[in-house]
Amino acid sequence: MKSKVFNPGLLSGVVISLCSVLLAPAAQAACTGTELSVCPAPFDAPLPDPHNMLTWSQTDRIIGFRNDYRNYAGDVFHHGNAVPLQAAAKRLTDASYRVNGQTWNLQDYLRRQNVSGMLVLKNGKVAWKYLAEGNTDTTLWTSRSVGKSVVATLVGVAIKQGKIHSLDDLITQYEPDLKGTAWDGVTLKQLISHTSGVAWNEDYTNPQSDFARLTECEARPGAYDCVRQLVSGLRRAHPAGENWSYSSGGAWLLGDVLERATGMTLAAYLEKSIWQPYGMASDGVWHAYTKGEHDVGAHGFNATLEDWGRFGEFILHNGLLPNGEQILPENWVAESSRWTRAAGSVSAAHPHGIYGYQWWNNEVPANATNVEPAPQASLQHSLWALGIFGQMIMVNQAENLVIVQWSTWPQAEPAFS
Repeated sequence: MKSKVFNPGLLSGVVISLCSVLLAPAAQAACTGTELSVCPAPFDAPLPDPHNMLTWSQTDRIIGFRNDYRNYAGDVFHHGNAVPLQAAAKRLTDASYRVNGQTWNLQDYLRRQNVSGMLVLKNGKVAWKYLAEGNTDTTLWTSRSVGKSVVATLVGVAIKQGKIHSLDDLITQYEPDLKGTAWDGVTLKQLISHTSGVAWNEDYTNPQSDFARLTECEARPGAYDCVRQLVSGLRRAHPAGENWSYSSGGAWLLGDVLERATGMTLAAYLEKSIWQPYGMASDGVWHAYTKGEHDVGAHGFNATLEDWGRFGEFILHNGLLPNGEQILPENWVAESSRWTRAAGSVSAAHPHGIYGYQWWNNEVPANATNVEPAPQASLQHSLWALGIFGQMIMVNQAENLVIVQWSTWPQAEPAFS
């Protein structure tokens, strides 16, 4: 994944017909049996075919991303006693940035990035909130790979609770059936930092890539067995620990390790350890391969805009619950942003490395000539949870700042332009 700025010429107009949104009574009836305490709105129909997720139209992408919990089986994680987000005394009214020598404002950014939701929390309070394309406070937007950062955080919780002994543990301690495969000898630290050395093609534009095969598995019956067969059959490309290569296959395996270690689905473990104790306001849904048994480790986290922001606040405060309990290991968040120095992570653009414990270093590249960093801004120790098509949570402890973005980029990974 690369830094995310795309050519405004790629933007297409998005029109969603009113007839695609069902009336509230029909929507509420359709939510019966989902275990959700509130039916998310809007409730769209028809839904786009999940087999074609990577090539959805712009309209399909909007509908699909906010109805992911309906397109796939899912496990609900229930909210607790909500902690209200207070409004900041000083609200954000505008912002500016420079690309290719031209100054752009906040409205330009929203338009160019196809932003459908944004939340800015400064000092724990709402400095700015934006919802578009019909999204509401109850919309459950899908995370894509932002979910990887949530899984990595849950691994930290499991270590703190003693359910996982150490990141130095071998994968095969939890997945003994992987002995003799390319994963044999790989540690959890190498898995969580994507330095396993196991081959994986993440190319979102190649219909024959490993990621495309993963997406196809997820849209068919028997998804768990299909994905497990895909991941367990991968070959070794490099010695473990020497090379960084982004891998949704490895991230899926990390989620599976976590479920085996805790004896709980990702949704259930999230609910028990973070979602309820931290005071999230709404239920969410985690995409499940087998409901009640296997959730998706590489993505599949669906929650409201404000609860995405609350999760960012949880990270900002190093896993401190409102009752004062610290549920992440000491220095876990700092270690998550000690970027791996493995080959492929360090480059002229990112001399300090680009990836940690499934969190990104998304600073403006050191060799960028077309983007001007804002004066007096401190981004060096920011953590970024990033998902394709523009999903983001940025956590900056130095600035006491959390920013959430929902988006529907026209490409999975638009490059600098």
